[in-house]
Amino acid sequence: MIIYVDGSGGPRGGFGYYAEDGSSRYEERPGITSNQAEYLAVIAALEGRAGQRGLVICSDSQVTVNQLNHKYAINSRQLRDLARQAWSLMAEVPGVEIRWVPRGENPAGKMMGS
Repeated sequence: MIIYVDGSGGPRGGFGYYAEDGSSRYEERPGITSNQAEYLAVIAALEGRAGQRGLVICSDSQVTVNQLNHKYAINSRQLRDLARQAWSLMAEVPGVEIRWVPRGENPAGKMMGS
């Protein structure tokens, strides 16, 4: 199953996901950074999916995707903490993949109005 995630920072910050099975979630979180929002979206998408196979998380954030795939360093302590949460959840989902998609192909972004 494919789950699209997106997040936005600033005074109108928030994050969410849209799954191809029709499930979705959006949460407002004013004041967070865009990178924090992207991580929180990944975490929200992974919660409650332990043991699920064939899961693909798609994000339009190259930074988040490459950090979670261990291709980019994570210099921010706050982002490292969020990455650890995401990696812990990923460890419970056999074969989960984190992939980049262009912003225009991310329905989660459309759901959030970005």
